[in-house]
Amino acid sequence: MIQAGVVGATGYAGAELCRILSGHPQVELAAISSVSFEGKALSEVYPAYFHMCDLVCGTEEQVVEKSDVIFAALPHGLSQELAAKCWAAGKVFIDLGADFRLESEEEYKEWYENSFTHPELHKEAVYGLPELFREKIQGKKLIANPGCYTTAVPLALAPALRKGYIEKEGIIADCKSGVTGAGRKPTQGNHYPELNESFTAYKVAAHRHTPEMEQTLSHIADSPVKLTFVPHLLPVNRGILATCYARLKEGVTMEMLREAYEEAYGGEYFIRLLKAGQVANIKNVRYSNFCDISLHMDQRTGTFIAVSAIDNMVKGAAGQAVQNMNLAFGLEETTGLKLFPPAF
Repeated sequence: MIQAGVVGATGYAGAELCRILSGHPQVELAAISSVSFEGKALSEVYPAYFHMCDLVCGTEEQVVEKSDVIFAALPHGLSQELAAKCWAAGKVFIDLGADFRLESEEEYKEWYENSFTHPELHKEAVYGLPELFREKIQGKKLIANPGCYTTAVPLALAPALRKGYIEKEGIIADCKSGVTGAGRKPTQGNHYPELNESFTAYKVAAHRHTPEMEQTLSHIADSPVKLTFVPHLLPVNRGILATCYARLKEGVTMEMLREAYEEAYGGEYFIRLLKAGQVANIKNVRYSNFCDISLHMDQRTGTFIAVSAIDNMVKGAAGQAVQNMNLAFGLEETTGLKLFPPAF
């Protein structure tokens, strides 16, 4: 059994990791930590876990000592020193934060106001979006787990971009997120009276996930890609809906686009390419590691529209992290993740 540990286990992503790992047939959840709730059982923080995950929150050092793989569910800026400890101890480290996602230190400084404190580790880190970079992830010990927007948008656009069916300029990612994406710490924006019966854009064309999406899409296109990214906050707990717009190149048909997506994703268990006429919906992916994608075309304007839906806590965080762990340890990629969404 793989001994797994979670640092930051009482945040939303950390708690979701504990839920998924507790049901993984090849994993024993060995240790968890939390600065805010050290000494308390996880089931005291989340009563839904009573009798299912009663582990007591210890220290970060205990997690590293007891675990073969360490998941860090921490805010940006807190993972690099922990990664160095895990690397020195020969442990697998999977970071759900942003510290290892960007390849450029200059971009990291610009968007996160932080530096690469261990440049040698950044050279070792791989970007953990399995459906696009699987071969680079297998057997690795330092994995940067993508976030929710940065999973939903590239998966929606990658096949069309790789085939050269859409223009690299003028791409728009219009995205909506459930409130768990803001984390567990209360703010005015996710306070119930502010959030309920509300729907608003935030960090318009200034969100930190922008360079990460551009980095992924540029790798797919093998040349620089820029996009306009506008996120919105939905008054729901879970879900990311990414509606992506791109100008079609002349002569590209809907049949060509669908063939490209079937070729790219036909063998992918966690990507469900919807039938013509269907539209991706966050309700249909809740609590699952699936990404639903629907394809559309506005023939009047020559616009390609790809809509993707994921659960931001699963495919956009904890589920994808477990998918990456499976790849790192040579397990079947779907192990422990074949939960399908509830029907209602």
